Amino acid sequence: MSMNIGFIGLGVMGYPMAGHLQRAGHSVCVYNRTTLKAERWVDRFGGIFVSTPAEAAVGADLVITCVGNDDDLRSVIEGPAGALCGMHPGALLVDHTTASADVTRELAALARANRNDWLDAPVSGGQQGAENGTLTIMCGGSRENFELASPALRCYARALQLMGDTGAGQLTKMVNQICVAGVVQGLAEGMAFAESAGLDPHQVIEAISQGAAGSWQMTHRHDTMIKGEYDHGFAVNWMRKDLDICLREAADNGCELPLTELVNEFYREIQQMGGGRWDTSSLLKRLQARRVRH
Repeated sequence: MSMNIGFIGLGVMGYPMAGHLQRAGHSVCVYNRTTLKAERWVDRFGGIFVSTPAEAAVGADLVITCVGNDDDLRSVIEGPAGALCGMHPGALLVDHTTASADVTRELAALARANRNDWLDAPVSGGQQGAENGTLTIMCGGSRENFELASPALRCYARALQLMGDTGAGQLTKMVNQICVAGVVQGLAEGMAFAESAGLDPHQVIEAISQGAAGSWQMTHRHDTMIKGEYDHGFAVNWMRKDLDICLREAADNGCELPLTELVNEFYREIQQMGGGRWDTSSLLKRLQARRVRH
């Protein structure tokens, strides 16, 4: 069934996600802070663009947000130009931003006070997953709202699951980022060790990737790591933002995350190296730089 959808945020993730919706036959109205990008999106996919989040929400069955952080999310939802000003009673707001559980609960309550519903739905799979329509989406909210949004979300999701009440989607995304950080650091250390030991890194990966050491990161990132290519994928700046959210939530719920704290500091060092926009697999570059200094 075709839906009227307002899509807010056309970054590296939102741009292709909104495109999948339009190509699937939904009527999509987009808003982006940079108007030129919205114009390019319409030239490529069709649909229409508007100048405020509120306008994108007018007449929409679903309003989908995909922006950078807590403050960005508040800016496109609240206020006289925010999405809630344009949404009709009963419309559903679906948020793909990786945000804190606190801001999720805060804005969900604001939406309900406005007679709207909320589904937090952070994604995993990166730019490649967004472009290929193979994202994993972790949702928090009611079963009813999950079922309402699912047909649209499946336009760009390979896996879609309801994790619990409001905020559960964001908490699950935090688990995802905690696990990814540890896996990438382990892969970087293994490859750095292989280089120091005089082994052929490609041959090493071929030997171990089908065993217990194998991972998505090993399969998809080892070659570019060996080549020193880090101008793709999920940026260090965004991972630091996400890990800061994880660590704040852990401090609140009493969970110790020693490895996550350590890897977050390693990413801070990469930022100091000028690598804030490098892919998160650049943890290897940090180790290589340290080996040269020693």
